[in-house]
Amino acid sequence: MELKNKTIIVTGASSGIGAAAALLFAAEGANVVLGARRKIELEQLVGQINQSNGNAVCLAGDVTDETYATALVDLAEENFGWLDGAFNNAGIMGDMGPVQDMDVANWRAVIDVNLTSAFFAAKAQIPAMNKRGNGAIVFTSSFVGFSNGGMQGMGAYAASKAGMIGLVQSLASDHAADGIRINAVLPGGTKTAMAGDDPEILEFIADLHPVKRLAAPKEIAQAAMFLLSDRSGFVTGSPMVVDGGMSIRLL
Repeated sequence: MELKNKTIIVTGASSGIGAAAALLFAAEGANVVLGARRKIELEQLVGQINQSNGNAVCLAGDVTDETYATALVDLAEENFGWLDGAFNNAGIMGDMGPVQDMDVANWRAVIDVNLTSAFFAAKAQIPAMNKRGNGAIVFTSSFVGFSNGGMQGMGAYAASKAGMIGLVQSLASDHAADGIRINAVLPGGTKTAMAGDDPEILEFIADLHPVKRLAAPKEIAQAAMFLLSDRSGFVTGSPMVVDGGMSIRLL
């Protein structure tokens, strides 16, 4: 029970890595507060967790709305008394293509969902953790924002994920002495809806990784769980690469 009695927010929880994390954290004893845009999927996941003797609540909303970040923290405190951690996992890829051909609306959407939402989450979550005198926050960045080897057509996505690493390291420095650890997990290719379902494309992406496969969502969730658990008590400001060796290949 790595997360026993810890209350943890998970965003992007309606599918993929977020849903896997919600199930894993609850199984490891956490009270989970789930957020995403899709209300029906969230409620189904909450029902699944609670029927398995877990503790889960949810609130559907848009992570680009600052009031939603505050509402998730309020929901955690109202239902479970406090907030111990958060896995801020919501994100989008956006349209891929050269920057000179990119619509500004796409740029803004990717930056808002991937990076500005992280700013809103930190603003809401850190004060709640300060009340406890400790806490842990994990953000989902990407190897693309760390060492993408010049992968084509990913200007907006790479900028948002690289910016997140900078934000995480600045926040970690600001709040280390407060007992709040702040880290990022950097997945490689993962079998989620974002990766699509074309077998040839998935095989091509898998072959780019030295391990010659994609990650299961639970494998990324396990890395996030480590960063949220007491086992990582001396880890803060870390961009933890969980990419099947992709960043090594691209160096």
